[in-house]
Amino acid sequence: MQNKAPIILYLLAFGAAISSGGLLGGCTPVVSQHGNLVNNYQVEEVKVGESTRSDVLRILGSPTTQSTFNPDIWYYIGQEMEKHGILDHEVTEERILVVAFNDNGIVETIAPYTGERQDIPYSRSKTPTHGNELTFMQQLLGNLGRFNSPDTSATDY
Repeated sequence: MQNKAPIILYLLAFGAAISSGGLLGGCTPVVSQHGNLVNNYQVEEVKVGESTRSDVLRILGSPTTQSTFNPDIWYYIGQEMEKHGILDHEVTEERILVVAFNDNGIVETIAPYTGERQDIPYSRSKTPTHGNELTFMQQLLGNLGRFNSPDTSATDY
């Protein structure tokens, strides 16, 4: 009869290798893209003083947003983010491109946004609701006596 100890050791080593591979694979970041992350080659196709609104739409796509007070200014906003496990996401690349048109609809300027930005933190709190917070027993016993008696019909109102 052979010694079964080496077989058990091989099985334990194989199980440890599989489980450690699964744990390491779980640490792979999830990469996601939000908005319209415009590439440099696309920006180079837009010619200042020549390209029209329809040219910009064809080359860059729809703008993420337009200026609130001037519809001749378009913004292309894009972000690439990574999320590691249960941690919050991290912005790895961000680009904000501003395209301004003159009154004739021709591109006047196209440049990256260089203004100040504010990072607004997420609020994970819940919106308070008004009303009673009853326990299970209060809810169960609170309905006692609220039903119609057998001699009263629904048409007596």
